Amino acid sequence: RNDVEFEPGAFRVRGDQVDIFPAYLEDQAFRIELWGDEIDAIWKLDPETGQTSPLEKDVFTLFPAKIFVTPEDRLNAAMENIREELKWRLAVLREEGKMVEAQRLEQRTMFDLEMMEEVGYCSGIENYSRHMSGREPGERPYCLLDYFPDDFLLVMDESHVTVPQVRAMYNGDRARKLKLVEHGFRLPSALDNRPLTFEEFEALTDQTVFMSATPGDYELEKSGGVFVEQVVRPTGVPDPEVDVRPTENQIDDLLEEIQQRAERNERVLVTTLTKRMSEDLTDYLEDYGVRVRWLHSEIDALERVDILRGLRMGDFDVLVGVNERSLIQTAGRAARNANGRVILYADEITGAMERMMNETERRRERQLAYNEEHDITPETVSKSADQIERGTSIADERKEEDREATRRHYGDQEQLTAKVADPVVEYLSD
Repeated sequence: RNDVEFEPGAFRVRGDQVDIFPAYLEDQAFRIELWGDEIDAIWKLDPETGQTSPLEKDVFTLFPAKIFVTPEDRLNAAMENIREELKWRLAVLREEGKMVEAQRLEQRTMFDLEMMEEVGYCSGIENYSRHMSGREPGERPYCLLDYFPDDFLLVMDESHVTVPQVRAMYNGDRARKLKLVEHGFRLPSALDNRPLTFEEFEALTDQTVFMSATPGDYELEKSGGVFVEQVVRPTGVPDPEVDVRPTENQIDDLLEEIQQRAERNERVLVTTLTKRMSEDLTDYLEDYGVRVRWLHSEIDALERVDILRGLRMGDFDVLVGVNERSLIQTAGRAARNANGRVILYADEITGAMERMMNETERRRERQLAYNEEHDITPETVSKSADQIERGTSIADERKEEDREATRRHYGDQEQLTAKVADPVVEYLSD
């Protein structure tokens, strides 16, 4: 409840009027007018102007602002169970001589219980989800898969990445929460607010399709070694030729290749071994007038979209990144262009390189044979600037939000420019 600042996820009460601003709506609220204990009318409400307009129907759907909603009797039972667990845990900590941890746990848990009694929820209430849902210690949590029909089909895209992620989620979550429990920040029941273990995940998924250019041992084992290859592309573009060159003078060679591609209005993807190397190489190329940007995991998802759009739109010619995936995956990026080519700089051919080159050559032979048999000329898929902008419009929303936040914090652009100095001021003297 917030009678002062009406914002998404809040409601306010004024006499016999209740105004509700759902968290999932940006520009629409609802006004409920009461007559005693009965609803007299429901209106659409503009949260900015306060103007009302009639609803198309006499009913509207209101979803809860919090994902944890439970009946009052179950909440009371859960609170009693939390008190019992707290009493037991405090005795354990004090017996171990952890007085500071015991005091911290008691203070935090009692505050959470008071919040539940007063307003029905507390910050971090998900850590008490085992008590709220009535599960036994160690019993798996409910999840979205419980709502699927028995014969649902699970499709795991990029399974060489997603399968290990499912395995790692439980272990990573448990390692973090064990620290919280040991130091008195949470009750042990918080450990049961967790992702599924891999065994629990497997038990819930009966039919699965794994999709990957480089499937792992698990996928091949589960499928009994039977798989379907999608080697031929609708565009007819074959896998790129692979060229191995010595590391000596590799930067000069790279610059020459970049200049040739830039003259043909083509793009270059450069992968390095480390994040620092990608940034240093970007700075070096910029010094030679190359239009270049770098990309690695520290850049958030929406900014990645903006950078990749800039590459496709021709705002810059070279994108430098970190080779976090297999060589086959990296080479596949070049296969989206009819003139695509892969250059590897190495003095020795490693096992991974040899496997990649053999696999690429095998696929390339099949692709070229198919193209010749069906008289297909490889064509690069070209999209207009409008198509690219529409497909990446989410990046525009993020940039507008960032600009608005900057204006609120610093003021207008003219004022901001006067406040910020160039970080590289080589012209300053002692």
